[in-house]
Amino acid sequence: MTHKQAAFASAAESIIKNLEKRNMEGYFFEDSASCIEAIISSIPENSIISWGGSETIKESGLMDRIKKENYSLLDRDAVPDEEKRKLYAQTMLADYYLMSTNAITLQGELINIDGRGNRVAFLTFGPENVIVLAGMNKLVTDVEGGVKRTRNIAAPANAKRLDKKTPCNATGHCGDCFSNDCMCSQLVITRRSGIKGRIKVYLIAEELGY
Repeated sequence: MTHKQAAFASAAESIIKNLEKRNMEGYFFEDSASCIEAIISSIPENSIISWGGSETIKESGLMDRIKKENYSLLDRDAVPDEEKRKLYAQTMLADYYLMSTNAITLQGELINIDGRGNRVAFLTFGPENVIVLAGMNKLVTDVEGGVKRTRNIAAPANAKRLDKKTPCNATGHCGDCFSNDCMCSQLVITRRSGIKGRIKVYLIAEELGY
């Protein structure tokens, strides 16, 4: 373990304790490979799984691994736009929903921003289990810092990735816009899980996603 990973481990230990107070489970891994193995071993065969748009899930290798396992997948990228609403309705009853978080505080709060709201909707209600994968680059000191990170780091990078017509795509920072392409319609702060253990946060000592 490097000194940087050791520092992450110390921070993660505190975060995991705070997540527990908030009815959420937390786990820490030095690398993506060991984290993915732990996640796969925790999900029973034939489980119904869906996921939100997440560079973290892609970069970690979890997406590729999930598709190789014996699961029933609800893949929004595999259906045309006119069928996505039906898929989202099915996702509400999924066994597992996979996502990342735009930020996580030292106190264990999750901060997420969304354009249409489907990702944050599934975080707050619906799927039986929510697995949140997060590199330690998502760590912030408090909710205010999390909102700033979400709007000025995550959103501009995603605007570039998706070629959104937003001020943040052009400037690299939030313009507090009302553009039709705005990705900041819904801001959700998860301070606790209403169902104990439903939300499981996997922290990785790597820089993943935005």
